[in-house]
Amino acid sequence: MKSDIPQLRELIPRSSLELQKETYDQEQIEAAMGPVFGVDEQLIEDGTLYVVEQDGRIVGCGGWSFRVSLFGGSAGRREPDPMVDPKKGAARVRSFFIDPDYARRGIGTAILMKCEAAIMQMGFTHVEISATLVGQPLYSKFGYETVEEYQIPLGGTRSMPVVKMTKIFGE
Repeated sequence: MKSDIPQLRELIPRSSLELQKETYDQEQIEAAMGPVFGVDEQLIEDGTLYVVEQDGRIVGCGGWSFRVSLFGGSAGRREPDPMVDPKKGAARVRSFFIDPDYARRGIGTAILMKCEAAIMQMGFTHVEISATLVGQPLYSKFGYETVEEYQIPLGGTRSMPVVKMTKIFGE
């Protein structure tokens, strides 16, 4: 819901700065705020971003998309991304952020399972993720395969190494 946006804007930097710090340096993480780590309002509008709350506070979020973007917030996006045809393309798993105080408690797993169920219900048989190196082990655990390693440009000479992962349902 749009009313979740203020809490998501607090959760995402907190999650990113704390949980990504063993893999990425602070400059990379800060440069990624917005273009990589940010609230994607399109997911909210499409009803495909899920949140987990504890005592009325959002402690985790994640979602999926039937649109072309693999990652990133909606900052700078002027119009909705084109939709992907489930018969021809892949859904995207996107925007997973967990409150550091609630990390490693199964929140990401629960959200991923909800995403996969919704993706299959929409008729997709294939899913893609642009995963951070921190998220890669979680997705691997659930059958996602790394198909490409690449760098997301962050401006200037900075970039962020990530992996493109895929999964085909029913195999």
